[in-house]
Amino acid sequence: MRQNSSGSFAPAESIAPGRGGTVTLTAAEDGFGALSAAAPEGWRVELVEGAIHVTGPGDGGHAGIVSSVSGQVRDHRKGLGCYTGLGLHLPGISPEGRGLPDLVIAPKGSFRNSLEFHGPGAVMLVGEVTSAVTAERDRGPKLRGYAAAGIPFYLLIDRERHQAVLHSLPAGKRYTRKVEVDISQPLSLPEPLGFDLDTSEF
Repeated sequence: MRQNSSGSFAPAESIAPGRGGTVTLTAAEDGFGALSAAAPEGWRVELVEGAIHVTGPGDGGHAGIVSSVSGQVRDHRKGLGCYTGLGLHLPGISPEGRGLPDLVIAPKGSFRNSLEFHGPGAVMLVGEVTSAVTAERDRGPKLRGYAAAGIPFYLLIDRERHQAVLHSLPAGKRYTRKVEVDISQPLSLPEPLGFDLDTSEF
């Protein structure tokens, strides 16, 4: 298993020249399990499109944005839960894709079990806040994974591009609608959220 500059790991056969770029499920799963067990508390280990990604804890700005979005959702929609650190199965991006979004919005009580990774059926919105390390993954593989899982809304707070982006209407591995505003401008979240997200604090 090798690590690349973005903190991602892939089994050697997936990146060796002339091997066709395929990743066996066993190799990916074994690596994922080993890294998950070894990761320090607060670190995230994800399996996305056959690559294992290990990400350290976010900075204060990252935490502040996640907290702000969560608070606004709670203020406007009392029946919704805001979940951080919640694992999701994302089979659309690899046979056993596993993601840990920065934020998951779903009806309260949707995840009352002891599972580590949950099916995405109850999820209304996932949110990611980029960093220099995660930005390309959040804009590409994870976007495709959330769309393939049928998650209705993907909120991307892209700090590197100073934009707040709402992806919606998933079809296959893409979202067919994209609305973006500069950070500091309000971003309209359609029903069932139905309010304007204030990004001025971001």
